[in-house]
Amino acid sequence: MTGLDYALTAVLIAALAVLTVIDARTYRLPDLITLPLIAAGVGASWLIGSPVWLSALGAAIGYGALVGVEKAYERARGRQGLGRGDAKLFAAGGAWCGALALPFILLAASVSALIYVGVVRVVSGKPVSADHMIAFGPFLAFGIALIFILERLGLAAPLGL
Repeated sequence: MTGLDYALTAVLIAALAVLTVIDARTYRLPDLITLPLIAAGVGASWLIGSPVWLSALGAAIGYGALVGVEKAYERARGRQGLGRGDAKLFAAGGAWCGALALPFILLAASVSALIYVGVVRVVSGKPVSADHMIAFGPFLAFGIALIFILERLGLAAPLGL
């Protein structure tokens, strides 16, 4: 990894850590952080010399995919189940990691969320039901960080940056 890789990773991890704490406490992912994070991901792609179009496409697909899930869930259940902040955070993941990384980010986020629900909440005796709210942002942040770091370390094929 180069000095630029370390600097970009530090910026991304810091923003994701802040978003994790905020979402875990408030169930909100503020635009004040998520929107600049999307732009920073596209900028990072340019700095590294990677195809900026894959980064921009990743942001667009990431946002659209989770808005689609949000709307489908709302139509099926008659209530909100996923916030728009999650879609913006997923867009940031697409911007930082590239369009082709989105399925891997979502897989890591979903598996880590299932582990949290299945192990941490059950073992601690906290309720688990379809009506119980769980912030998804921390798990998306984990998925984004994991895939970005694996890409930077060369342990995963670069899927955008």
